Amino acid sequence: MNTKLRHIGSDFDDFLKDEGILEETEAVAIKRVITYQIEKAMKHRHFTKTMMAKRMHTSRSALDRLFDPENESVTLVTLNKAASALGRKLKVELV
Repeated sequence: MNTKLRHIGSDFDDFLKDEGILEETEAVAIKRVITYQIEKAMKHRHFTKTMMAKRMHTSRSALDRLFDPENESVTLVTLNKAASALGRKLKVELV
């Protein structure tokens, strides 16, 4: 008996592309990964959101927008401030 699973049909990226939501879905996924990394670094350094906002020279509500998965308007400046506040660098590249 063949125990290998066969790939039938298109892949998930093709499905998202056909639905017209591939780019939006990828952008949300990228933001979630970056905010997960920021939250992980904050926990490692024992930073509260209030402490992080102060280190970023921004408000707590602005920081909350960064972590809001529905908010698509996060800028590179904000992400760079967050990275800097954690002693890290933001790296953006085309692949």
